[in-house]
Amino acid sequence: MTDTSATVRPDRRAELAAGLARVHARIADACAAAGRDRGEVTLVAVTKTYPAADVVALAGLGVTDVGENRDQEAAPKAAEAAAAGATPRWHFIGQLQRNKCRSVVRYADVVQSVDSVRLAGALDAAAAGARDRPLDVLVQVSIDGDPARGGALPDSADPDRGLDPVAGAVAGAGALRLGGLMAVAPLGWEPERAFARLAEVAQRFCDRFPEATALSAGMSGDLEIAIGYGATHVRVGSALLGMRPTLR
Repeated sequence: MTDTSATVRPDRRAELAAGLARVHARIADACAAAGRDRGEVTLVAVTKTYPAADVVALAGLGVTDVGENRDQEAAPKAAEAAAAGATPRWHFIGQLQRNKCRSVVRYADVVQSVDSVRLAGALDAAAAGARDRPLDVLVQVSIDGDPARGGALPDSADPDRGLDPVAGAVAGAGALRLGGLMAVAPLGWEPERAFARLAEVAQRFCDRFPEATALSAGMSGDLEIAIGYGATHVRVGSALLGMRPTLR
């Protein structure tokens, strides 16, 4: 077989299989503790800084969803993985600049980080011109309501950054489909406090958008707590793939 950067080494596949087994066990235990069905929670393997070979290996191990946060890395990686036969469901989970929308809509199946009406409009226009099916979107919500950081503001009437205007823009877009919410626990907040607050926001959100039930929350260090508060998607990197290489 021709050696490419998407070729999976047997030792690396074994490492990933062991990590995947540990993460699946943690998710199953968290679901049992919360009285939830294991099938309610989707693992999104966060492969940023890792090679396409890891995506190929994970797909071969049954992982169906993969997350990336930088378009300049994700676009070629998705193409390389596809050339090697791996076609997972790609989630774009990082901060998205409007000028990157035309690239992202060509490989992403889900964008989890829409947090403004302007970004929703740019993504809708890009998706309409490049896709034959709607792009699933999660609105990133700010748990602490700090306008200086990413996330739509849950208690704000701001016409561009308020949660209701952003969600309404996505729901009304012809090439987008509103799936639910995504959030990151703020620095300095205990996970219990962060995800309890998120659960409150999500409940009000679902009252207005009852079909948008996805809740992406929780990472390697706090996925159990997020699942306890209703997360339907957990974004796991280091606990699955090992310590992340340093970005250059």
